[in-house]
Amino acid sequence: QVQLVESGGGAVQSGGSLRLSCEVSGYTLTRYCMGWFRQAPGKEREGVVIIDNDGDTKYAYDLEGRFTLSPDFAKNTGYLQMASLNPEDTATYYCASRSGDCYLAASWYYIWGQGTQVTVSS
Repeated sequence: QVQLVESGGGAVQSGGSLRLSCEVSGYTLTRYCMGWFRQAPGKEREGVVIIDNDGDTKYAYDLEGRFTLSPDFAKNTGYLQMASLNPEDTATYYCASRSGDCYLAASWYYIWGQGTQVTVSS
């Protein structure tokens, strides 16, 4: 059974950093697409970054440079390092997976974790 479990969310002040973890079970990280997504209150779920089975990443254009996805294949875990956080980054962050081609759009994904809340105060 494929399962994704996120952790690492919390409250941080503007300018701070957080590292989120997505532990994958039921398949090896390199087999399928895995991505990070976020959803702020009243907004649609949006893609943050995805990694394909070649290890190539694609970021949302406005987040690359502040957010970094780092896979640990030995632990079957994908980490999302977030820096220079601001209140607009406040959201529930999810990791998700799908087989086949990788896309940054959340609607393509059908295996989701439960999410972890990130709150950035000014």
